[in-house]
Amino acid sequence: MGKRVHIIERNTLSDKFFNLSEIRFDYQQENGGWIQNTWEVLDRGNAAAALVFNKKRQTVLMVKQFRLPAYLNGDTTGFLLEVPAGIVDKNDLSPKKAMQREILEETGFDIPKLKQVYNAYATPGGSTERFACFVGEYTDDMKTEKGGGLITENEDIEVVEVPFAEVINDLQNGNIVDAKTIILLQYALIHNLLPCKN
Repeated sequence: MGKRVHIIERNTLSDKFFNLSEIRFDYQQENGGWIQNTWEVLDRGNAAAALVFNKKRQTVLMVKQFRLPAYLNGDTTGFLLEVPAGIVDKNDLSPKKAMQREILEETGFDIPKLKQVYNAYATPGGSTERFACFVGEYTDDMKTEKGGGLITENEDIEVVEVPFAEVINDLQNGNIVDAKTIILLQYALIHNLLPCKN
């Protein structure tokens, strides 16, 4: 595929928190003809997300936080119920270590074992961001910190422990609208991680 794409020019439109570039490239179509195209691409880096569950209580740990883009797109409050997630930065040794850090910051739980179940692009039509998706179990004795996010990052996160059946009901009713959360909840259903009696 690399032989079918020739990058001609890359112009940085913004390099504040994320990098937004305008990229001009030649692309060879299936019929052999070449076309030139220009795309704007957002380079957010990569990220990780995790569904953390308690088998004994049949619950999952979720976080609720304000999302400005969702609010600007018509969500009434902008507060979304999501699985814990965060950016995998250049200092992280692995997506798993990044996810363990994010779970601790957001929920206060130190989860020693996480299983990676997916790698998925979030919005491949406009962003390079790829999510590493994990599942893992939590117990009460793993709570080592307060959680709620980092003040230095202006995070204001509410930690919510939700019965699995309730969150699946919210999923089926369209109340869960975050894609990474939907993916991981569906994984839990497909693989019977927790019983669901609703």
